[in-house]
Amino acid sequence: MRTRLGICRRKRRFASRAAADAAALKARVSLRTYACPLCRGFHLTSRTKGLWAPRPQRGEGAAG
Repeated sequence: MRTRLGICRRKRRFASRAAADAAALKARVSLRTYACPLCRGFHLTSRTKGLWAPRPQRGEGAAG
């Protein structure tokens, strides 16, 4: 789902993914960061529907 202009304007904009991630960690709910194609900044969302779980990096998770 793409962010609509009205939603983008109401959300807080972060200049970097690192700043958005830091704010997400401080939140009381689970949030994720996404790059906004409209403002070219980063926003936070609690939406997870239709997202793929990230693959574990080498050396993480199950041995193999």
